[in-house]
Amino acid sequence: MLTAGALLMVFPFFWTITSALKDNSQIFASPPKWIPHPAVWSNFSDSLQAMPFAGAYWNSFYITTVIVVCQLLTASMASYAFAKIRFPGANVLFILFLSTMMIPKQVTMIPVYLIIKNLGWVDSHLALIVPNALLNGFGVFLLRQFIMGIPKELEEAAIIDGASPFRIYWNIILPLIRPALAAFGIFTFLATWNNFLEPLIYLSTPEKFTVPVLLNSFKGLYVTDWSLMMAGTTISVIPVLAVYLIAQKYIIEGITMTGIKG
Repeated sequence: MLTAGALLMVFPFFWTITSALKDNSQIFASPPKWIPHPAVWSNFSDSLQAMPFAGAYWNSFYITTVIVVCQLLTASMASYAFAKIRFPGANVLFILFLSTMMIPKQVTMIPVYLIIKNLGWVDSHLALIVPNALLNGFGVFLLRQFIMGIPKELEEAAIIDGASPFRIYWNIILPLIRPALAAFGIFTFLATWNNFLEPLIYLSTPEKFTVPVLLNSFKGLYVTDWSLMMAGTTISVIPVLAVYLIAQKYIIEGITMTGIKG
């Protein structure tokens, strides 16, 4: 059953790659041609030349990097406060954080857009970075649960040595939650890199487009160049795979630590 499910999940990715190596006539051939013949390798270079992909990749890369770094910092600091520091209203505030996970972004889209418009950030990357970098309820919940499993004796020993709360957070807590940070970072990277709706709403200048919005430009009013779109989509997946391959050892380490703890 797992193998069948895995094949079902992999099939769209397989079809994307094979379509990237076909021309439009092969893509819509009936019966479908599973293996492109001949393979049109020029689709990749043509897609990069047809649209300003270099600028879009840079926009996506630096926007995603800033959001991931900011969310890792803010979520980990908030998680440490909720897990280890006792202050009035902590439980109520934590519930408010969790409630943000239950509200779809579509519900807050109009109020957020009005705020962005009043700040003068429309058609600016600040409209994408600032709202997404400050708060992530899922990240706070995930990291808080991980931090709560850290023995309090480590914190008490650091307090005896004269360490401040920030010193404890930076030198003790962060190194111990690296697997959780890596997992959360991957989730954030995927969500930000593939974000299509918000850049589509806020950005209007092609030079400021991110990769998903630029890929949408292959769709014309009457004609869509599917082969070039599939080639560009295949290229856009490479950074995501690279991030996963780099961080997977931390995820495996986190699973191993959880198993030992159990």
